[in-house]
Amino acid sequence: MIFDMTVNVAYALAAIFVLLLIATAIAWPQRKRKHELWLRTRTWWVIVALLGLSIALPSWVPIALFGLISFLAFKEFVTLIPTRRADHRVLLWAYLSIPLQYYWVSIGWYGMFIIFIPVYIFLALPLRMVLAGETQGFIKAAGTVHWGLMIAVFSLSHAAFLLALPAASNPVAGGDGLLLYLLLLTEINDVGQYCSGKLLGKHKVVPKVSPNKTVEGLIGGVIITTLVAALAAPYLTPLAWYEAGGIGFVLALAGFAGDVTISAVKRDLKLKDSGSLLPGHGGILDRVDSLTFTAPLFFHIVYFLYY
Repeated sequence: MIFDMTVNVAYALAAIFVLLLIATAIAWPQRKRKHELWLRTRTWWVIVALLGLSIALPSWVPIALFGLISFLAFKEFVTLIPTRRADHRVLLWAYLSIPLQYYWVSIGWYGMFIIFIPVYIFLALPLRMVLAGETQGFIKAAGTVHWGLMIAVFSLSHAAFLLALPAASNPVAGGDGLLLYLLLLTEINDVGQYCSGKLLGKHKVVPKVSPNKTVEGLIGGVIITTLVAALAAPYLTPLAWYEAGGIGFVLALAGFAGDVTISAVKRDLKLKDSGSLLPGHGGILDRVDSLTFTAPLFFHIVYFLYY
């Protein structure tokens, strides 16, 4: 063990840092012009450093980090959407559900984790709206807050719950390995689709939602993610190569779906980015858009197969 991580996880993180060094060397000539590639690469150093440091510490640290990410993502979402004055106290209840959701994760209480937001909070928030006495825009307000919690909190908390799974079922890397594997595939898919689209893209997939997304980019991302999934699985997961390949294929499609779904939200609001917290990337939602779809899918597939 190195700190609180397995040797395989440490090697995987080292490999990611090597890839970042290569990306930095490519982007270095663009640094003075503050090119998007340079800004993206520089921000990736911060993201990977924070993630690597948190994984090296006890599991409650990366779980708390994901709780903070969910808070920032939900706050960003609420900032973007129009809200009624009557909803302010309702939003307070929604914010308070975030530390509770991650508390269930930290103690590994799967039963409460899986129903807390989609059952109890989904019932409580409309009730609080009713008590406020404002019926104008009630359906839209309830649906909007519910959906924000689903993507920013409930979906992302599945990634954190990987850390609470019994390490015995993944002896090669434990929960840290599963989390790193999920994040690696999700981001490799984003990069693969972006590069494939830039080099080969000709045919638009959803031009009215995301004009830069192409069929060639999607196919390239699927192929790259499937290959990386099969190659990395023996070092980070208990998955057989064919299971890993299937998961890579599914996550590539799910990542694309998450990306274009958040793009649809931004297009509806006539925005390019959800925020400006992450230079070169935009906001938190811009960075975790794919993860909102890949995290729950990966968690439940692995949970079904091995837990």
